[in-house]
Amino acid sequence: MTRTVARGIGCGIGGAALSVFAGSAAADYQWNLAPGATRVSQSVYDLHNIMMWIILAIFAGVFAVVSYSVYAHRKSKGHRAAQFHENTTVEMIWTVIPFFILMLMAWPATTTLLSMRDSSNPDITVKVTGYQWKWGYDYLKGEGEGISFISALSTPHDQIYGKAPKGENYLVEVDNRLVVPVGKKIRILTTANDVIHSWYVPELGVKQDANPGFVRDASFRADREGVYRGQCAELCGKDHGFMPVVVEVVSAEKYAAWVAVQRARMAAAADDPNKKWELAELKARGEKVYAQNCLACHQANGQGVKGVFAALDGSKIVNGPKEAQIALVLGGKAGTAMASFKQLSDTEIAAVITYTRNSWGNKTGEAVQPAEIKAQRK
Repeated sequence: MTRTVARGIGCGIGGAALSVFAGSAAADYQWNLAPGATRVSQSVYDLHNIMMWIILAIFAGVFAVVSYSVYAHRKSKGHRAAQFHENTTVEMIWTVIPFFILMLMAWPATTTLLSMRDSSNPDITVKVTGYQWKWGYDYLKGEGEGISFISALSTPHDQIYGKAPKGENYLVEVDNRLVVPVGKKIRILTTANDVIHSWYVPELGVKQDANPGFVRDASFRADREGVYRGQCAELCGKDHGFMPVVVEVVSAEKYAAWVAVQRARMAAAADDPNKKWELAELKARGEKVYAQNCLACHQANGQGVKGVFAALDGSKIVNGPKEAQIALVLGGKAGTAMASFKQLSDTEIAAVITYTRNSWGNKTGEAVQPAEIKAQRK
């Protein structure tokens, strides 16, 4: 995917149109689909081209016949409209010809769809969970088994809402990429924690919905190394446009090194479940958790968005019994945009709750411990 096409995911038709007139930038613009980095995506690309030529031929034929009929049989020449009711020959022609055209189109389409649905015998299986608005990745099978992390938009807040210059990968970069080895079959299992999402990476030929309570699967095998960008392709809420997918395909050696680094980080980040944290420690960590998970809705000042997202500053729940706030964070609130955040660790939840209860105008002076979160988990 070229830089212009990648940006088009976030910027839409307007950005694409502007690039046509952007001088040298037009060199990066492409009218057709990207051929992709997998056999499936190449098949999709070829299928698209075949269908476009068939459609163009049908359009040209129909337009030519209609144009000739309008010109040659116009009323000024004395022609009268012909009647074809119950004409067996005509009925056969306009039934048989479309049938064969559809059969011609169905063969490559069916072949491509079957190849897209084949997720058997994978080398690596990754569970992909959609959250509002980020992705969770859990390596379930193959090298890297046991690795888990959250992947969220890394575009700075000032670039999105402020006047800071836009970066090269504006709105299509994440803090943690999904890393896979080249030439290996990767099975993707998709589900969601809150609403329907869709994991979509065009150049890998993968688009699979992620539905709460269900598990769907897809697969891909990248033929070359590179960074491939996509987006949630389902309207999943206010920040739908801030939910990119970034897959980095690397060599087997680099992948093995990445796995080693990830396991070392997970071991280092593992919290002692028996540790009793100080208020200042929890606030410092909670601020980071809040910035990654809560800031988009509740805002940096804790005021939320009136009529859409509740304010935390001065909230009765935040300033009330901590058990109620813990229950809300763990279970979410039905009928609202407040989803469950039980995917976070006990320490992370304890930290962010402590942060909200002791920030802005909230001064409870309470430190919520990880053990309290663990006790309320269902």
